[in-house]
Amino acid sequence: MRSAIAQVKRMVVKVGTNLLTTKTGIDIERLRHVVDDIVAVREKGVQVLLVTSGAIGLGAKELGYLSAVKRIALRQACASIGQPILMYHYREAFQRHDVLCSQVLLTQSEMNDRKTFVNLMSSVATLLDLKVVPIFNENDTVSTAEIGTAFGDNDRMSALVASKIDADLLVILTDTQGFFTGDPKKDTSARLIEDIEALDENMLSLAGSSGSTFSTGGMKTKLLAAKIARQGGCASIIASGYEPNVLQRLLSGEPLGTYIHADKRLSQRSRWILNSTPLGTIRIDEGAVQALRAHKSLLPSGIIAVEGVFRAGDVVMINDIAKAVPYYNSTEIVELEGCQSRDIPARLKRGKADVVFRPEDIVFLDHAE
Repeated sequence: MRSAIAQVKRMVVKVGTNLLTTKTGIDIERLRHVVDDIVAVREKGVQVLLVTSGAIGLGAKELGYLSAVKRIALRQACASIGQPILMYHYREAFQRHDVLCSQVLLTQSEMNDRKTFVNLMSSVATLLDLKVVPIFNENDTVSTAEIGTAFGDNDRMSALVASKIDADLLVILTDTQGFFTGDPKKDTSARLIEDIEALDENMLSLAGSSGSTFSTGGMKTKLLAAKIARQGGCASIIASGYEPNVLQRLLSGEPLGTYIHADKRLSQRSRWILNSTPLGTIRIDEGAVQALRAHKSLLPSGIIAVEGVFRAGDVVMINDIAKAVPYYNSTEIVELEGCQSRDIPARLKRGKADVVFRPEDIVFLDHAE
């Protein structure tokens, strides 16, 4: 069932807000336990990347807020206050082992832009080569859902990091033992699901939707994160961060938490396309859909309409069935609607390609099911 864990060489660990904070601030002892466990895993030859929550909650508590902070500007202010506090304690905890850590603040924009994404992954690879532990967090000070730069929650971000840096295992540490058939705090008959081979709608429907006061996640976001990781050929485990030496025990094969199997790994480019936010939509006719399904290129003659403003090289939706990266921007594609490939130079006075995109530039959404 978990035999693949023995071959893990790179793992992403996500630590939730509930594990790190108390009613008054940060739980330093819990944070140190997490760091001790990470260091022990590294000593076994496994590379570890850490994704941490807690900055907004810490900032809110510094300001004296006891209830959830909802106003965007205030959440950003709390993140700005909480980030240096969080990193100070991580740095101190890793220094006890003579291990360096670094901070990597992300927004969805860095993941969406191909050049920025490649540069980011190069930087992360360098950090790992230098034996540094990269600590990722969403750049909540500048990212918002309203302008499309927010991941939504750190569960999703941890899965995207795991998928895009070719991790073998994603471990989501939370305040419960794993994924149950019901809420174990309310339902005494709820049982732990130890093994999940496929994440279908029935499985997702068992999960709740809300997190705690200062966290944005919940069990459903963790399952959706595991679904993203699956596409990258990365297995996931949802487990309790209160278990002593939980990471070491998981890597030794102990059946803690809920294990979600990896799927066949898509290429890194396909994963980037699939997990990027689309910046527009190209509407195509049924004949073009059938051609794309047959692994053919998109010709301008099959285009019905263009929605949104995007650049060449941005990720866009194709109807509601796929994501793709076109060779032309939205204005140029509008000019090409319905024309033949041979007419492209005349329409645009130049032509980068005789098709809008090729089979290697598209990923169908049902590949992710």
